[in-house]
Formats: sequence, C-alpha cells, structure tokens
Amino acid sequence: MLQSNLSKNLREHGYDLLGGPIRSYKLLQLWLKVPANPIELYYAHINHAFESKKSLEVSENSALKVSSRYKNEYMFNMGMSLLEPLLSAFGLGNLSLETLITSGKSISISYEGSESEELVMGSLENYLHQADYLHPNPSLFSHANKDQILLISGVLWAKNLVITIETDIEISPSLILKLDKKTDGKLNTFKKNDKVLKLVSEGKMPFPIAVKANRLHFDKGHFKGSNLVTDNRSLF
Repeated sequence: MLQSNLSKNLREHGYDLLGGPIRSYKLLQLWLKVPANPIELYYAHINHAFESKKSLEVSENSALKVSSRYKNEYMFNMGMSLLEPLLSAFGLGNLSLETLITSGKSISISYEGSESEELVMGSLENYLHQADYLHPNPSLFSHANKDQILLISGVLWAKNLVITIETDIEISPSLILKLDKKTDGKLNTFKKNDKVLKLVSEGKMPFPIAVKANRLHFDKGHFKGSNLVTDNRSLF
C-alpha cells in the first residue's frame, strides 16, 4: 500500500505541503484569497500594510522534524506528473525524466534536513489589536473586512529533496550517466538496487517545503482573531 505519511505529518502540525515551482514563501507575508480566484501575494511583509507598537515574536517548532522516513508515494505516472513542477524549483523543469524512465511501479518524494520558523500567535493578537494601516488604504480595508487576507504564520524548510523511483526495468550505468549529465550536479543519482533509483538534491541552501497560514478576521476595521486554514486545505 502506498504511503502518504509526509502530508499527514505536516497536516497534524497545521502545514500545507508545497508541490509547485514557487518557493518564495516567507514568514509574515500577506496573501489574498478572493473567492473563485487563485491565491496571490498581497504584501511581502505584514509591516508593509500595518504598523503597531507591539512586536511580533518568532520561534522554532522543535516538535516538527521531517526526514526521509516521512514520504508521499505515488503510482508511477502520477508521480511523474508531480515531478516536473517540483523540479522546476531547482532549475530542472526541462529534465524530462519521463523520456529517460518511461515506465515503473512507484515514485516517492521526501525531504531531509528540516528546520522551521513560526509566528507566536499571541504576539500576532497583541500586534493587530493595536495596529493601524501604514497609510490610508481602502483596498486593504475592503479585503480585510471580507476575511480575504491570509498570513503566513509558519514556514518549514529542508536542505534535501529525495526522489525514489521504482522502475520495472534494470537500471543501467548509461542511464545514471545521462541523468548526471542532465541534472548538472543539482541532483545526485544513486542506484539503490537493480530497479530502484534515488535522486537527492545537492543541499547547499534550504528551501521552503511547506507553509502554515492563518486567515485574519476583521469587523468594520477591528481585528477579531484568526484561524488556521492549512491543516485541512491545499491553498498553496
């Protein structure tokens, strides 16, 4: 049976696993989610929209650690469909793995070397209860009172992407050479056994793999609270 304990583990901590090529998510960004529209970046930092005498506090979630034992497994063609946008984040969008490995049994995706940063939610309450807009801003007032603003309240980073491909053919040395050449050192290729291939990113810089977001609630301009939205929805 295929596993998806990576997504399950992240959901339990309130995080949405990222699958696309966008990896520019940062703590305290404001995102806009208007009904029937895709989510879009609104402000690069909450301080670009609000000002407050109270400061925001950031901490690490020591209970959240991701390693290669947490993975999402997919049937072969489904996994290949996910890999192209994922590899685009590493500048490998034109790798075309499906032309080198045309059939197989399964593909798994996991990560290693994780670290996190999270907003202390009590400090957000204090910050927004005493906050004003940075300048007159009818657009912000309108979106805020319609509960359309999401705050990135946590970011999980990893140093390594790990892809494991179980093929239905024997892996030849020439295939590994072709992969090494096409990935230009950005992925290290290993042969686990005759039919299982493992690709690991170089791990020089950590990159976002999951985000936590809270919807901000306002009533006629007054902050009323927030609620976590990434524990059961795929918004990012």
